[in-house]
Parts: sequence; C-alpha cells; structure tokens
Amino acid sequence: MTRIDKAVLLAAGRGTRMRELTSELPKPMIEVRGKPVLQHIVEGLRDAGVRRSLIIVGYHADAVQNFFGDGSRYKIEIQYATQVVQNGTGRVVDLARNFAGDSPFVLSYGDIFVDAANYKYLLDLPDEVEAIITVRRGEDVGKGGAAFLNEQMELIDLREKPKSGEPTSPWYNAGLYAFRPSIFEFTAKLKPSPRGEYELTDAIRDLAQSGKKVQALELTGEWADVRDPEILARLNRA
Repeated sequence: MTRIDKAVLLAAGRGTRMRELTSELPKPMIEVRGKPVLQHIVEGLRDAGVRRSLIIVGYHADAVQNFFGDGSRYKIEIQYATQVVQNGTGRVVDLARNFAGDSPFVLSYGDIFVDAANYKYLLDLPDEVEAIITVRRGEDVGKGGAAFLNEQMELIDLREKPKSGEPTSPWYNAGLYAFRPSIFEFTAKLKPSPRGEYELTDAIRDLAQSGKKVQALELTGEWADVRDPEILARLNRA
C-alpha cells in the first residue's frame, strides 16, 4: 500500500455555462456555502493528509493565486502551473509531471463539491492498483462520463457523454482520481477527441485497457459537479 500526500487540482477553466458569474473569476472560485469550491477541496484533502498541492491555473489565474498564496495559511505547500492553451484535461495533467516525480497523486477537477469524508479513501493506493477512479450512481451520464465496470468494480471502459442509443452504464465518472506516474505515458499519446480536445478520460480508458488495474471507488454522501447556476443555487439552498 502506498500513502499519497500530493494532489493536483485543475482550476484553469472559465466555465462558460456559469455565464456572468465567471466574468471575473474561474469557475472553481465560485462560492458554495460561503467558500470557493476550490477551498472546500484544498481543505478536505489537507484534513485527509495531503501536504503538497499543485494548482493548474489559466483563466484569471491571479484570482486563485492571490487567494491561496503559497498555502501556508492552510498549513500546506501550494505550487502553481499555468495552462496557456485551453486544449483539454489530458494536456493539463502533463503540466504535473515534474511536480509528481516518481510519486502517486490525487487529481481533482476544481469544480467538484464532495463530502470531505471521501478523500481519505483515495489516499491509500494498493500495490496492485495503477489508478483509482471515483464513480456515482443515479447521475445523468449524458452530461459527463459513463464508467463501465466489471463485478470487481474495476474499470473496463470509459466513455465521455454517450449519446442516446450508444452503450451506457449506471456509473457516472465523478471527477476525482488517484494516479501513479504511469498516467503520463498515456496522456503523452493522446489524440484530439471529436470536439478537438485532449481528454484525460481517453488516457484513463487506455490505461485500463493496457492490462493495468484501474479500481473504481463509489463516493458516499453529498456530491455535485458545480457546472451551472442551477446546481450552484441548489447547493447554496441546502
């Protein structure tokens, strides 16, 4: 078992579906219950045992860097890397190569609001497992990724936003992962998807189909992809 103490947090995007809410802020800095979503993530991972984080910034990077600084106010170390071209999550992960080194790391999209109790289950990586993908039941996989699992909760396929009539799955890709550095071998080989982006989910699928074990972890408690004003309003009413 390997204990993970590093995290990579993706906070480069604007989030155009948030409309005017992101005119001056990247989406991960939108407040849920009095704190930016990204602060919920940073504090949840810290409390679970993560001591070093790399935040990937891009759109309005200063809003993130001015807020979190070097991490000392959270009693952790925070570094930054900049995504200059918004060309997909697969290329973003490559920016974490030097930060990760030979160590495994947790990766979270910066707009995932999750019950903090889940983080600790990601930080212990079994020796035979190459990566962990988190999943949820009951979500609309047409708005995210459908994870196809076997009876041992191991990933066998991952499809981004399957359309009506295409094969589907009850398991929704929940946007929180643990990786060994081997993921970089697969992000380096990515080709653009039909929407012209380099997709992290394609690299994860290729990793699983290479014979490596990618274990799925079902998240418990509250979870939300804070992708639009309606979801944000629902969270803030709760």
